[in-house]
Amino acid sequence: MLDLCEKRILVTGGAGFLGRQVVSQLIEAGAQPEKITVPRSRDWDLRVWEQCQRAADQQDIVVHLAAHVGGIGLNREKPAELFYDNLMMGGQLIHAAWEAGVTKFVCVGTICAYPKFTPVPFKEDDLWEGYPEETNAPYGIAKKALLVQLQAYRQQYGFNGVYLLPVNLYGPEDNFDPRSSHVIPALIRKVHEAQVGQEPTLSVWGDGSPTREFLYSSDAAAGIVMAAQAYNQPEPVNLGTNHEISIRDLAELICELMEFTGEIVWDVDKPNGQPRRCLDTERARSSFGFTAQVPFREGLKNTIDWYRHQAQ
Repeated sequence: MLDLCEKRILVTGGAGFLGRQVVSQLIEAGAQPEKITVPRSRDWDLRVWEQCQRAADQQDIVVHLAAHVGGIGLNREKPAELFYDNLMMGGQLIHAAWEAGVTKFVCVGTICAYPKFTPVPFKEDDLWEGYPEETNAPYGIAKKALLVQLQAYRQQYGFNGVYLLPVNLYGPEDNFDPRSSHVIPALIRKVHEAQVGQEPTLSVWGDGSPTREFLYSSDAAAGIVMAAQAYNQPEPVNLGTNHEISIRDLAELICELMEFTGEIVWDVDKPNGQPRRCLDTERARSSFGFTAQVPFREGLKNTIDWYRHQAQ
């Protein structure tokens, strides 16, 4: 188990939704707050090589969470930006960390890297068995390239980089912007606005048939910190719950928890995205003891309560 007490730790994206949880849990695990660096995007542009060099300088551990990411809408609107930004940020930061003598690099990838028709549950060994779902392929491939880079740097340089594949995240402080949010915050906001506007119907993208798996943000942070301390292998690792729910059932559950009694109208002209998503989580459990703790219904209620409080 890696002792974090004296380690200098860079957490890119550390001011974001997941990043704040990771920083908090790093401190709980023994890291000293004054030794944790959180570069803010307004001051640090990790697409610029010199900025990556400056960020990695004199760090012991890098946890790379920063990403340009969003839901289906953003993926369709800005595929080039999502590919370029994520590839350049990650690729340059990995190289800068290796040059700077960083001893551990934890890279957080994406479930979007998996092939469109991956057998369920997704096993890490299936990652290269096909092309990702088209709407998010540029983002997914850019992030998956970082796995290849880390494995290559381990092989040639002995660089200790590990790669984690968290499933869709949710929780309080998520991104609720309708232009870029993922499905859970998007649905919560839609239901809330329908209630405020006393609308009789709720329009939801697709036909409701795809399935998704969701991981509460504090659980994801726990998995990342546990991997930073105890996982040192080249193989990628899924972080999830191994619990699958259809978008139709998800929408109905959110409506139930928010006491929305209107009709759900499915906009079948909009894309569904990947048909199914559910992870095999055995490698995380056996390699560093991670299992998710927060029940889905409880996590949804916490997220809804937080959003309603903010929307008042």
